[in-house]
Amino acid sequence: MNTHSRSTSFSAAPQPVRRPSVSSRLSFAVSTAERGESGQNAPGIAAQQQIEEEIAEIKRYEDFSTIDWVQDAAREQLRRKARRKRHAGLFDTGKLDWRHRLWESYDAAQAWIVVTIIGAAIGLNAAFLNIVTEWLSDIKLGYCTTAFYLNENFCCWGEDNGCADWHRWTYLEPVNYIIYILFATAFAFTSATLVKSYAPYAAGSGISEIKCIIAGFVMKGFLGLRTLIIKSIALPLAIGSGLSVGKEGPSVHYAVCTGNVISRLFDKYKRNASKTREILSACAAAGVAVAFGSPIGGVLFSLEEMSSYFPLKTMWRSYFCALVATAVLAAMNPFRTGQLVMFQVKYDRSWHFFEVVFYIIIGIFGGLYGAFVIKWNLRAQAFRKKYLTDYAILEATLLAMATAIVCYPNAFLRIDMTESMEILFLECEGAEDYQGLCEKNHRWGNIISLILATIIRVFFVIISYGCKVPAGIFVPSMAIGASFGRTVGIVVQALHEAYPGSVFFSACQPDVPCITPGTYAFLGAGAALSGIMHITVSVVVIMFELTGALTYILPTMIVVGVTKAVSELTGGKGGIADRMIWFSGFPFLDNKEDHNFGVPVSQVMITDVVSIPSSGLPLKAVERLLSSRENSYQGFPIVEDTRSKVLVGYIGRTELRYAVDRIKRERNLNPDTKCTFTPSATQTHNNTAITPITPTFTVTDGPAHSGGTTVVDFSRYVDTTPVTVHPRLPLETVMELFRKIGPRVILIEYRGQLTGLVTVKDCLKYQFKVEAAENPHHNNNNNADRNNDNQTNQEEKLWSVIRRVGDWVSDKVSNASGGRIQLRNSMDRPSESTTSRNPPGPREREILDGTEDYVEDEGEGVELETR
Repeated sequence: MNTHSRSTSFSAAPQPVRRPSVSSRLSFAVSTAERGESGQNAPGIAAQQQIEEEIAEIKRYEDFSTIDWVQDAAREQLRRKARRKRHAGLFDTGKLDWRHRLWESYDAAQAWIVVTIIGAAIGLNAAFLNIVTEWLSDIKLGYCTTAFYLNENFCCWGEDNGCADWHRWTYLEPVNYIIYILFATAFAFTSATLVKSYAPYAAGSGISEIKCIIAGFVMKGFLGLRTLIIKSIALPLAIGSGLSVGKEGPSVHYAVCTGNVISRLFDKYKRNASKTREILSACAAAGVAVAFGSPIGGVLFSLEEMSSYFPLKTMWRSYFCALVATAVLAAMNPFRTGQLVMFQVKYDRSWHFFEVVFYIIIGIFGGLYGAFVIKWNLRAQAFRKKYLTDYAILEATLLAMATAIVCYPNAFLRIDMTESMEILFLECEGAEDYQGLCEKNHRWGNIISLILATIIRVFFVIISYGCKVPAGIFVPSMAIGASFGRTVGIVVQALHEAYPGSVFFSACQPDVPCITPGTYAFLGAGAALSGIMHITVSVVVIMFELTGALTYILPTMIVVGVTKAVSELTGGKGGIADRMIWFSGFPFLDNKEDHNFGVPVSQVMITDVVSIPSSGLPLKAVERLLSSRENSYQGFPIVEDTRSKVLVGYIGRTELRYAVDRIKRERNLNPDTKCTFTPSATQTHNNTAITPITPTFTVTDGPAHSGGTTVVDFSRYVDTTPVTVHPRLPLETVMELFRKIGPRVILIEYRGQLTGLVTVKDCLKYQFKVEAAENPHHNNNNNADRNNDNQTNQEEKLWSVIRRVGDWVSDKVSNASGGRIQLRNSMDRPSESTTSRNPPGPREREILDGTEDYVEDEGEGVELETR
């Protein structure tokens, strides 16, 4: 265990300072927070509030860093105290007047007002997107002669199988084929161009990034107004292009964008990320609610998948926001059927126990589908990040063209995926039919078409999810599961008709339809959704709310349970959203994973810490520390002196930079001016009174014979009670502290002395190394070809084939590196490498490669996580 570790400090003959006790530090923190309770210090409160607002405006939370929830909670308490003091002057009689009561009521109800406005906006946006998406999907096939702006359903209202008012573009099928391809290509090109030119963050699903944002990771612009507008415009174009992507995943993104934009209009949420997090969790629930018409399922999805912190208060607000959003969507009635989504169906026929065998088969398929798609999609994402970053528009356009060319001949791939699921979910007793799906003489042809549709859709989902257009994976996965499930249902129906007297089918009544193939499609959709996202309870509730059939809750639970078991057996480490977090390199501690490392935090902590002495440091040394390119630390521990290293507090980089810039604007100070970071240093010196420069800085002038001494006091910006732990504390407990209370950094203190510090990134690095050591065979399988000098690995073989396809790829491939992976983390010493002790496992390589590529894509040159 490291109890006395090396530490780097900036010092300039610091004066001895009496080491404060823990109780004195706590007392000072309490007194500082409650200074406003006295009427004598009202100007100080106003100045403190102004300083906090100025820092928040400058800071706006540093991009690609983590939020300190502890500081945000303290800031919220100060805001409430300042509000009480500010309103104390409204009444002269000592009683609460009507203005104060009205303001207090408004402040208390502000959260409910915000979620109501957000829910209504999400519902309106969802209705608009549904209408536009359906029209764009149908315009590729034909047009309505009575009104060009109507899609096929509205044009042929009341008709089951088309009508005379809906015309194909021409009577020549090859020409229709070409028109279909041209429309698909144009839609994808327009969508990708809008995303790349105006809002790069609008690409993809956004669920992975939102999970990290709700957990405290900062990505400026990801939830901005521009992203919301471009996502709302480009999403229908991407869906209408026929790409194997869905709008249900991106609906969470535009819903959270809506919540972020609207909540910023209110002061309560503008500068407090901990409060904003509650609103964003509610918006994620509303996004899923309007996507599937499932308000309760949306709340459970936000609880199960999105939020790492979900108190009862947040659950109620999430439910209310989802309720408002679905109510507005129902009032808009975009499909004019009274249904919230196109594939919402009703089942009035019960199931039989012998069908459990086939339900288990569907569940196994869901688990295998999820594992297969996640594995190969991550490889496609790695290829895209390395070689196709500069060709995002061309990639999306070619993908749409290829999808249209391949999918048009198949009747189940030609139409929109939601419309396809609506057809596959339906029972066969109604008058509506599609391509003879319910006819016996077309049965085997439909089975072949459905199998081909399943295989082709899986391939296109793997290569399409992650391209630079708004793209989700919920509905594509459900469409794949529905086509497979319908295939199983048709086969079971054929077996029953071939062997009606079999003991296996003895539960079926004679002359009564026994097998409902549509229910198998419904269960297959739920299995695929559970397999790709690794969610269980929310899937069951969503599928129940889609059908309203109480009798199919148990089959859905069986299928989802089998899917979950198969996913765990195949070595799944979370759904595709979790895997994308590791791949992108975001510092996210998953609360669904249990760890038993058996080591203290001293094995993980950073010991090479840059600390600042509490007094005696020249101003020029502070500026040199802030401008140094050798470190990009987000804060610095404060110690009494370089010898004792007694921990005094912690100061953030942004606060220190703001303080230095402000004092330089207000006074022309000598670079040798001494700085102090402890309140004790602001006391009188040699019986000379202190002259305040500002509410935050003081100057002490020494005796004339000594030439005078100028001291700048930065103590107001120092966090005197940072989160500290003992070096022997188990690492698992430290990770729980990061999850539960959310500090940016935890300082390691041994007998009052600074020993080191640890961040989320340090915990993740150690976790990846342990996983690599525990699964050496998996790591060796991925690196077997690389270790063989006489054989090119499979990836390089693929690159060599692509090099021969076009010169534009060869330039990129020639820069491929097969050497060691260097850990891009500002907390590492320059000589440190991930291969120094244990080789990085697959998850570690993903997070490292993803971090590097992500930073390069943004062009910021910043690290995703710094101290």
